[in-house]
Amino acid sequence: KSGEGGRLFGSVTSKQITEQLQKDHKIKVDKRKLELPDGIRALGYTNVPVKLHPEVHAVLKVHVKEEA
Repeated sequence: KSGEGGRLFGSVTSKQITEQLQKDHKIKVDKRKLELPDGIRALGYTNVPVKLHPEVHAVLKVHVKEEA
């Protein structure tokens, strides 16, 4: 749920992101691999760095939208 200006009342955590990845795409990623220190607190797109291996880095584009 969000308030004025697209600000979320809570935040989207790395655990929620990894659970949704598993549910939607059958991709299992450890939540500790996501470099998301504080969570996402606004609607829209956010790039989340992922450290898969010491030499392998990726970026997830996470789209946060309001609940229907």
